[in-house]
Amino acid sequence: MKALLQRVTGASVTVGNEEVGKIGRGLVIFLGVAGGDTEKDAEYLAQKVANLRIFADEEGKFNLSALDVHAGMLIISQFTLLADTRKGRRPSFVDAAPPEQADKLIAYFVEQARATGLDVATGRFQAYMQVEIHNDGPVTIMLDSGEKIKE
Repeated sequence: MKALLQRVTGASVTVGNEEVGKIGRGLVIFLGVAGGDTEKDAEYLAQKVANLRIFADEEGKFNLSALDVHAGMLIISQFTLLADTRKGRRPSFVDAAPPEQADKLIAYFVEQARATGLDVATGRFQAYMQVEIHNDGPVTIMLDSGEKIKE
């Protein structure tokens, strides 16, 4: 499971003419699910996102987490994070999970994110979305549950 985080001063997502999610200061999380991902991957990433220290303290250093600053989270499903571009000019998405599996794991990730107590908004699975992002920094970080340190 991959999560691309963007620290924002505000963000929203629209489907058609309907705004379906909006946050103020916080994180936009683009979430891609691979075929072999499990609930453990979603749990790991949800905790990593909530606790990752990427917000500045009073000295301007990355010492504060989303939990510390009561950040919002806007979670957007994005299978294109699983693109394989090594061969040819058209990306392959064979590593992406089938829609049924991805939908389930994204919903589980959202559930885990909400369990942190932070405000969580979402896009709409498999919808064509317009995402408005006001980057803060900009700070953009890629997380991959497959790269976690074994304990």
